[in-house]
Formats: sequence, structure tokens, C-alpha cells
Amino acid sequence: QVQLVESGGGSVQAGGSLRLSCAASGGTFSRYDMGWFRQAPGKAREFVAVIRWSGGNTYYADSVKGRFIISRDNVKNTVYLQMNSLKLDDTAVYYCAAALTASSIVTYTSQYDYWGKGTQVTVSS
Repeated sequence: QVQLVESGGGSVQAGGSLRLSCAASGGTFSRYDMGWFRQAPGKAREFVAVIRWSGGNTYYADSVKGRFIISRDNVKNTVYLQMNSLKLDDTAVYYCAAALTASSIVTYTSQYDYWGKGTQVTVSS
């Protein structure tokens, strides 16, 4: 059983930056592809970014491409999401998730096995 705990959320003005962290425990971190998702009020949870188990491959939603960077440290069992040039539309609860290594990039919530409880990111004008 893998436990995931997100941190680093908060309030920031548009154009600013935040770095989210997700610490994993209870499993072999390097076996999992790690993803970030977000959910805004009244909306479905949506894919943001994913990084393969080795850290070699990453994939982003079009809405964050060029602004967000996902990375991982398999020694610290942590995945990060660096968020730059934040926009009002980035306001949401951000969740990290773990998926046992798949043959391809996983972007659907149903493909993930473990979830954190989320961290709030609020972007204001």
C-alpha cells in the first residue's frame, strides 16, 4: 500500500510560481509512474502531468505545457510539480497519484492505483 502526501500549495498572484511536492511511502517508489491531476470547483478531475518511473519521459496537458515541469527523485521518494506563469484557471486542488508502471503514458484517473488527499492552489489577480 502506497501513501502519498502532497505539500506546497497556497495562494499566489497570477504570473507567480509555486512548487508542489508529493512524498511517497509504503511501496517501491521507482516501480510507479507518477502523475499530477487537479480539480477545480464544479469540474471533473483532470490530468496535468505524468513522469515515468525512471524519470526519463514526461507528458503534459496542453493547458500547462511550457509552464509546468514535473520531476522526481527516486532516492527521496518524492515527485515535484514546478508551476510557473500561473493563471487564474490554474486554481484547483492538486492531487498526486501513482500508477504501477504501464507500457504507455497514463493520463486517465482510472489508470492510477493510489492517490494523495490533495493540496489547494489558489491564483488571484
